[in-house]
Amino acid sequence: MTGKQVPSPSLQSLPQTSRGGRVVDFVVTMACWSYFILGFLFFFSFLYGGAYCFSARREQSFQNLNHLFFKGFLALLRILSPRQEWRIDPNIGEIESSIVVCNHLSYLDPLIFISLFRRQKTIVKTRFFQTPVFGRVITNSGYLPATTEGIHGMRMIEQVEKMGEFLRLGGNLFVFPEGTRNREGSIGPLHKGVFKIARMQRCPIYVLSLCNTDRLFTPGKFLFNTRQKSTIEVTILDRIELEAEHGRLSVVDLEKKVRESFRVRTKSSDQEGRGSKQTESMP
Repeated sequence: MTGKQVPSPSLQSLPQTSRGGRVVDFVVTMACWSYFILGFLFFFSFLYGGAYCFSARREQSFQNLNHLFFKGFLALLRILSPRQEWRIDPNIGEIESSIVVCNHLSYLDPLIFISLFRRQKTIVKTRFFQTPVFGRVITNSGYLPATTEGIHGMRMIEQVEKMGEFLRLGGNLFVFPEGTRNREGSIGPLHKGVFKIARMQRCPIYVLSLCNTDRLFTPGKFLFNTRQKSTIEVTILDRIELEAEHGRLSVVDLEKKVRESFRVRTKSSDQEGRGSKQTESMP
């Protein structure tokens, strides 16, 4: 009696949880952390030190260095994880003098935006300002603390007062108005501070959407999921022009407009997902 010969699985078909897949994920993760730590210590630290001591525009110089550092980090990640397809709207890199709001899925999200915008500010968790090295970098970059308690209150006031000049010179303030990573896919409560800044400065608000960054770097896990095939997308959902509205939009109106843009995107994604499942189930 002869049985059918079952072909052995190829490396590409190994499941994500297999030992081979974990080894690949571990190697990629270690390579990225090596760039992050050793690249900073042996190369970028000297550039940051020079900018701190000699640059007449220290804040702008630090932002430019952040842009280059994380652009290199993400370039390395893309090379080492070829199963990930990246689709970033090329128009995003042309955004200037605006506030950019986006959903939040992974710790990769702010790194992506820093790599896209040469001049950038964002809101950072307050505890990061207290770290020995990273805290000095984000402080000199002009980033905003998430809370206004104690010394951070003065820092927030100072940065808000300087925001007008920063935006006029082409900088972007990008924020995740949910305030934390959302693992459910729905849009959580939106913090209103960013909408108050937008009304104060009369600058455009771009609403962007991030997809699948949490599949590459899942919250709560240390290793990148490099062997899980996915498509990371960054798209523009809407542009809200305050000048066209002559400043009549209230903070509540702006929040509603942003939430509606996210809601339309969520409905579209759900419909695409159902359509693809139906196609796959067809004989």
